[in-house]
Amino acid sequence: MAAHRENSLHPKYMYMHLSGMSEQATLPNLPCLCANFRRASRALTQAYEAAIRPLGIRATQLTILQVLARAGDLPQGKLGEILAMDSTSLTRTLAIMKRHGWIAYRRGEDRRERWVGLAPAGKAQLRRVEPTWEKVQSRLRSRLGDKKWKDFMDLTHEIASIATTEGGSL
Repeated sequence: MAAHRENSLHPKYMYMHLSGMSEQATLPNLPCLCANFRRASRALTQAYEAAIRPLGIRATQLTILQVLARAGDLPQGKLGEILAMDSTSLTRTLAIMKRHGWIAYRRGEDRRERWVGLAPAGKAQLRRVEPTWEKVQSRLRSRLGDKKWKDFMDLTHEIASIATTEGGSL
């Protein structure tokens, strides 16, 4: 069994295994939960972005607008925690969104604290994108079925909670 596991991770074995697959075949299972989630995340991101790209927004930006619409103004650090997003990537994304006029900043009581909120243009962009986003959601939910959809939503929330509370040291 150990030899099989060892071979299944060898690039030559993976190439031979993948090269015999038809285009209609399912993707091979990857040996790592992280790798499977990252692949699923990339595929989902590509599907959502293909739908919303014509509306001039990226999936990450849409998620930020949705979080701010539901939570209200948030300290930038708290927004990063909610999204499990590193500070550099969040700051870069927020700068683009600020240039579009979708978000507004304000200082907190502590002058070092920076709060982020939806600007009127951000609310308008969210209203404009939501019907397209809802169509993608609906198609995915229909393909998965209600039980798998709910189970997946619950599972991804639970995994994110475990991974973020462990501080990256599972």
